[in-house]
Amino acid sequence: MISKKLEHILMRVQKPGRYTGGELNSVIKDKSAVELRYAFCFPDTYEIGSSHLGMKILYSLVNARDDAWCERVFAPWTDMEQLMRENGVELYALESGDPIKDFDVIGFTLQYELSYTNVLNMLDLAGIPLRSADRKGLTPLIIAGGPCVCNAEPMAEFLDITLPGEGEEVTNELLDLLKEHKKMGSDKETFLRAAAKIKGVYVPSLYDVSYNDDGTVKEVTARDGAPEKVEKRIVSNLDTMFAPETFVVPNTEAVFDRTTVEVFRGCIRGCRFCQAGFLYRPLREKSPQEVERQCRAICDSSGYDEISLCSLSISDYKGLEELVTNMLPWAIDEKINVSLPSLRADNFPKDLVEKLNSVRRSGLTFAPEAGTQRLRDVINKNITEDEVLTASRRAFSGGWTAVKLYFMLGLPTETDDDIKGISQLAQKVVDEYYKNPEKPKGKSVSVSVSASPFVPKPFTPFQWEPQSSRDEIRRKQEVLYESRSTRKVTISSTPPESSFLEGVFARGDRKLSKVIELAWKNGCKMDGWNEHFKFDTWMEAFEQCSIDPEFYATRRRDYDEVLPWDHMDYGIPKAFFVRESKRAQEGKTTANCREKCAGCGSDRLNGGVCNEKCKTVV
Repeated sequence: MISKKLEHILMRVQKPGRYTGGELNSVIKDKSAVELRYAFCFPDTYEIGSSHLGMKILYSLVNARDDAWCERVFAPWTDMEQLMRENGVELYALESGDPIKDFDVIGFTLQYELSYTNVLNMLDLAGIPLRSADRKGLTPLIIAGGPCVCNAEPMAEFLDITLPGEGEEVTNELLDLLKEHKKMGSDKETFLRAAAKIKGVYVPSLYDVSYNDDGTVKEVTARDGAPEKVEKRIVSNLDTMFAPETFVVPNTEAVFDRTTVEVFRGCIRGCRFCQAGFLYRPLREKSPQEVERQCRAICDSSGYDEISLCSLSISDYKGLEELVTNMLPWAIDEKINVSLPSLRADNFPKDLVEKLNSVRRSGLTFAPEAGTQRLRDVINKNITEDEVLTASRRAFSGGWTAVKLYFMLGLPTETDDDIKGISQLAQKVVDEYYKNPEKPKGKSVSVSVSASPFVPKPFTPFQWEPQSSRDEIRRKQEVLYESRSTRKVTISSTPPESSFLEGVFARGDRKLSKVIELAWKNGCKMDGWNEHFKFDTWMEAFEQCSIDPEFYATRRRDYDEVLPWDHMDYGIPKAFFVRESKRAQEGKTTANCREKCAGCGSDRLNGGVCNEKCKTVV
């Protein structure tokens, strides 16, 4: 529903399709017939956010209610934002065109620490006070979910509520409670105290934080009946949980122009750097029959010609062979490509991938993460060089000519020999191609190496580790580039400045809220985009707030230090992470969950069930 003023603005922006709405399968309701209005905000561009599965799920879930209407909101690009401010157009929802400041709930998904200034920018563009304490009415409530809320402390001053864990069940419970309190005429504080009693709801304003003289957290104290530990919410049965059968089809090409269907949550691997692998435990699988049913329904309603089977490690899905076998006839018949992202080199299902790529062949990606076996043991990657080369050999014999390899720089205990091992492994992959007698004639091999700076994250065994300094990362990048011996291998790496800032906020505390606000006021936004990232402005904000960012990024923590996120319960006790941290220092690996239970303790969140070998021993 575009006003005349907005129509005039859209004629002057680069990609007006980002801001018009009206897409296939978008939901339009009579706003006078609903009691709750929900603005789901993605703090990045339309093209990025339109691909996000969590947004698709919660959009459909809320709109399945007769009493609520969920609409989508994305961060406008800088050209659109400027025109909106110049013409007095407040941030609006795509479906109705209404200003979101009039909605009951404004929900953000926090996928990436460098999106924090975009959250503030969107609130300001909507005409909403940034800080929770300055918003006096019951609504709009500002809530957030996503992986970053495992430590939402840097954003605590701006958010009314965060939802640690999975949102399919807790969202409806929270909306039901809000509807009751609206009818009762409750004030915001009364509602927040009641909301804090819902499992999986965190209300930052109900927790007081004190600090030691050295700047570390002394204590986090709950008050007004809030729980001392906020336990994340999970969905036990993926077959019976809510799952959408129709997706909004974007007006402009999304970054991932395909449909996505989950096959399982959690991960059997225990990679010590991987936050997602621990945040989403315990392991829960969806049946092949239900996955296939959802794939067919979404393809039929959306017209997509590619399906991505979503998980942290698709080749660990027990039902993969059955699923692919059942999907293959209709996928080929309807020329639908089924992609298997997140493949592991140690169980690369060559035959299945070849069958599925009979429609359209795509590149293959493997993630050795480290260049030597010693360092792969430290990070518990549990794959060998031979497995990487065997997977590459199988891919090349199947007709692939492009392989992408993901690595990290700055991992704990890393040496220059480990860095040089990245180039050496990439060269061996190239050699495997030329050893292949079945390689396509007249085609060359392409091996792309992506080497991103390692960022220690909460709820991992490496949460106590120091992050490599920016100068050290630059030196490591030079070692990597200089060790390359062939043009068949291309190397890319992330600038250390953005990774440094990511690390600061990943393990930060509430004192950083004022830095985020000041940096935003000084022009920081769209920090995830290189052309808009203003590192010097960020450093000036830290200095003006008398906060040393190195304190959060490059400092080693003691095991007994109170961490800013210690009052969050994601199912895995700190004792397990300490044990895994010590095993990393000793270069000892831990078997995956299906080989032997490591006793992470996450099964207690699911009634003691994780997989057939799971038994809590911590």
